[in-house]
Formats: sequence, structure tokens, C-alpha cells
Amino acid sequence: MADEKDPKEDEGAAEEKRKRRAVRRKPKAAASPKPEAAGAEASADAPAPEDPPVADDAPVAAAEPEPAPEPEAAAEEAPKPKPRRARRKAEEDKPAVAERSAAKSPRPGRDYGDTPPMVRAHAKYVRTSARKARLVCDHIRGKSVPEARAILAHASRDVARDWSKLLESAVANAEHNHELIGDELRIHAVKADEGPTLKRFRPRAMGRATKIRKRTSHLSITLTPKDGVK
Repeated sequence: MADEKDPKEDEGAAEEKRKRRAVRRKPKAAASPKPEAAGAEASADAPAPEDPPVADDAPVAAAEPEPAPEPEAAAEEAPKPKPRRARRKAEEDKPAVAERSAAKSPRPGRDYGDTPPMVRAHAKYVRTSARKARLVCDHIRGKSVPEARAILAHASRDVARDWSKLLESAVANAEHNHELIGDELRIHAVKADEGPTLKRFRPRAMGRATKIRKRTSHLSITLTPKDGVK
């Protein structure tokens, strides 16, 4: 009959086997990290410090000022100053320009003194003789603009139409260039000068030719304000 095994010995052998297996399965201890790395890991794992609580009565920090613009951008935005000579010349010309503008555009109803403004208009090479033109202009010399318009409108001579156009041109010059009122002007001077004569010929009896003279004239009108004459 075979020998029976002691159960205590079997339990002891089983315990030794378990211990050996535990020793085999136990992982090796990891190498200790360097002090610097350990400190870094500890700082990373550590929670970030919280900001201290701010009291309600604490003063609010002022806002940060805006950064100054770059020098190139500031140079582009700022206008370039004029040279000294140009500025000096402009300052010297200011009074002269003001005087010219005041003399050029006087206000109506102003006392112009000894030199009232004179507005002129000319019509050259008008196809009429100077003698016929003078017969009409003598009627409007010294008259006001409304009176001269009425006289020329009822004149029977054809040259009156040319005088009427010239009068309207002089009134337009006074209103546009001198800022005067047309109805408050009077005819200071009016004249008709002789222009060049065109020479033509016409046939006559016995093969002869007769000269034809086609006269021309230069007309001119000068207007002045009524208030300018004392």
C-alpha cells in the first residue's frame, strides 16, 4: 500500500511556490529621479497659487496708455511745413491781395471818392460808318442804363442794335467782374472811332469801274456807378 502524503507538507510547498512567483512578478524599483527633475515635477503637480482677494474699496489700476505711433506713420500724417521763404512771401503778399480784391469789387452804394470804378466794353470792326454810329451814341451819353436801353430800343437806325448789344456786354462785365448792380450804373463815356475801310469796285458804263468804300468803326462804352460821382 503506497505511503500517504502529509497534507501539511503539501501546504508548505504551495506557499513557497507562491512566494517565488510573487518575487518574480514584483517590478524593479524605478531609478530615483534627479533632484532638479524631481523639483520640476513637484512644481508642475503642485496647484497654482490663487490671486489674493481684492477688497471693494481698493483703488482701480489706471488703464495702460496706448502705444505711441511709429515715427514713419506720424511723419506721413503730419503736413510738411512750408519753407521759410515761401511762408515769408505769402505773409508779405496777404495785404497786397486784400487791397487788390477790395479795389476790384467795391460794394454798391459806396462813396468811391475821386476814383470811381470804370467798366469798359469794346466792339471792333462794326460794319457801319463812324458818322452814323455817332448820331446814335450822342443820345445816350450821360444817361443811366435803364434810360439808355429805352432810347436804343426805340431808335430808328440799324446801328442802335449794335449799341444795345455793347451796352448789355458792359453791364455784364460790371456785374460779373466788379460785383456792381447794372441798373445803378450810368454811361460815363461813349465813342465811335473809324476802323479800316473795305474797298470794292462795281462796273460802270464804257468799261469803267467805280470804287465802293465799305466803312467800319470801333465802338466803346464806359460805365460808372451813380454814387461815385459827386
